[in-house]
Amino acid sequence: MHNIISGFSKLSKSEKIDWLLATYFTNQDSAKTLVQQYWNSDDKLQKLHDEFIENTITNYYLPLGVAPNFLINDTLYAIPMAIEESSVVAAASKAAKFWLERGGFKAEVISTEKIGQVHFIYEGDTSKLEAFFREVKPKLIKDTASITKNMERRGGGILDIELRNKTEDLPNYYQLHATFETLDAMGANFINSCLEQFATSFKTEALQFKDFNEDERNITIVMSILSNYVPECLVRAEVSCNIEDLKSKDIPNPQEFAKKFKQAVSIAEIEPYRAVTHNKGIMNGIDAVVLATGNDFRAVEAGVHAYAAKDGKYSSLTHCSIDNGVFKFWIEIPLALGTVGGLTSLHPLVKFAMEMLQKPNAKDLMQIVAVAGLAQNFGAVKSLTTTGIQEGHMKMHLMNILNQFEATLVEKNKLVEHFKTHTVTHSAVVDAIEALRK
Repeated sequence: MHNIISGFSKLSKSEKIDWLLATYFTNQDSAKTLVQQYWNSDDKLQKLHDEFIENTITNYYLPLGVAPNFLINDTLYAIPMAIEESSVVAAASKAAKFWLERGGFKAEVISTEKIGQVHFIYEGDTSKLEAFFREVKPKLIKDTASITKNMERRGGGILDIELRNKTEDLPNYYQLHATFETLDAMGANFINSCLEQFATSFKTEALQFKDFNEDERNITIVMSILSNYVPECLVRAEVSCNIEDLKSKDIPNPQEFAKKFKQAVSIAEIEPYRAVTHNKGIMNGIDAVVLATGNDFRAVEAGVHAYAAKDGKYSSLTHCSIDNGVFKFWIEIPLALGTVGGLTSLHPLVKFAMEMLQKPNAKDLMQIVAVAGLAQNFGAVKSLTTTGIQEGHMKMHLMNILNQFEATLVEKNKLVEHFKTHTVTHSAVVDAIEALRK
């Protein structure tokens, strides 16, 4: 067993690296060189990155790509995408170009309400708790005045607080269910600060409520935390055109394409095994933009997938209709995003991405992100129902395979040319490399 270490967080960066190398690596010099190669040459910039999280030893790079030609509500965007998977940026770009010639994407923010909860245990008469809540609710809001004043000045703040009885699901379990408007901030710290103050005030006031008996006064606060499920923070994006206008080099028969495309989406609506992969493709586009703009893609993922199961069965996030000769494809998803605070004001490449997007506010960014997910899904389903997914994906993956075999520039050029007219599979690339090297 390797040595257990105490006080790792207190070590300097170089001491952390030295301990890791001595404990886990056989070729320490090579490992140390690799770690240091990813440091930024600007010491100040590297220190900034080091302080984003704890116990940092180096930077972990993801490619930052750009998908141009997105026409969204008559404004043209080039969308930044941070992702490691080949073909994602290409597919988004191709879908953007396709719809650019057919009126572009339309998007609208439906609502921007965010949620937080104080979870607590109360053993007593529910009617007394309800009476107490009605009395204490104004004080809960008043006691957060120092937290909410700046947000309120900008037009946001606490929207409402409800008492929710969850005792049918868990004995003696109740919630303070609060809703918030956080404007251009994602709002996690703001919401959590408000919730913790609600909890303190709620518990303190309960001790003095005259109608409670001794046991009822001793409310147990379990936790106070925002929810990443935001079904009332919704954005919709769509594309539509006459079916005959779908005709292109890849779509010689638009009527057949539209029918098959709709069938593919309908399958994802009713079949969870397909829906998960279908939605994963959507998240390829969404996560890439969320990450590039310094937002929390894990929170977005959790909330979006919960929304996909909101009707009791996991289903497609996108939908398709064909009515009176018009093809329509749309997505409606919850997205809690921010354009101020957090990494959005610290990370230089996030600032770069925001400027590329023409300095959007939170609502603008919600629309852009939803469009990226819709475009990605259109590209994937279009490939699946026409050429098949592997033809385009494996051509984009070709360079990864060649790099795995450390192909030279000359070899790469010859093999890229070869696979313009041959099917790309891993085994076919291996055979071609070996044949070339012989």
